[in-house]
Amino acid sequence: MDGHASDISTVLRDTFGFRKFRGRQQEIIERTVAGHDSVVLMPTGGGKSLCYQIPSIAMRGVGIIVSPLIALMQDQVDALRLLGVSAAFWNSSLSAAEASNVRRDLLRGDLDLLYVAPERLMLPDFLDTLEQVAAGPGVSLFAIDEAHCVSQWGHDFRPEYLRLSELRGRFPHTPRIALTATADAVTRREIHDRLGLESAEEFVSSFDRPNIRYTVEIKDDPKRQLLAFLREVDGRDGEAGIVYCLSRKKTEQTAEW
Repeated sequence: MDGHASDISTVLRDTFGFRKFRGRQQEIIERTVAGHDSVVLMPTGGGKSLCYQIPSIAMRGVGIIVSPLIALMQDQVDALRLLGVSAAFWNSSLSAAEASNVRRDLLRGDLDLLYVAPERLMLPDFLDTLEQVAAGPGVSLFAIDEAHCVSQWGHDFRPEYLRLSELRGRFPHTPRIALTATADAVTRREIHDRLGLESAEEFVSSFDRPNIRYTVEIKDDPKRQLLAFLREVDGRDGEAGIVYCLSRKKTEQTAEW
């Protein structure tokens, strides 16, 4: 596909089963399809993944998804394959034979999405392979997930994220989209600066979740208060919750009670 608006709407409906976009998803996707960079701050559950999955499917070539969460790559790929999307991951969990198969599919243009850890992506031989792909089947986009890992002041800092700015020089015509659910204004500035995304448009979605409310009560008679709360919510369809206690022993005692 060329990645026109009709294409992305078709992918949204036919692949993912949604009738309309949420929030600013469509703006972000259209900007990526048009070849421009973006920085996206969207709460967990807000639909970040569709912002790079849909253009990767709709556009010519493979979308390269950079993620530090190796343990979750398999889940993402399995979910996409169930939807009929040609997706794969390439990380240290693969055997030499499995990695060779992924490389073959990549060079053939048989993949819509490839998930890869930043350490793997920035290896010279991997970048050389991607340049071959870019010259052939094509690289549609680079999605940098968990982009807050670039912040040297954050507890999730990953030094290898700093090298991702090199992608602009090696693949100057490939759009990049950096995504995170965790970034204040200072961290967002770091994402722009350290990833070479100075001209990227920034999309900040509201973190207001009207289905979530917070209340605080003075601790008086905890068991009575907990029982009253449970009776209040009992019977609501689809409701579930968590009761936190200070120790395992107290958790077991409360559960038994």
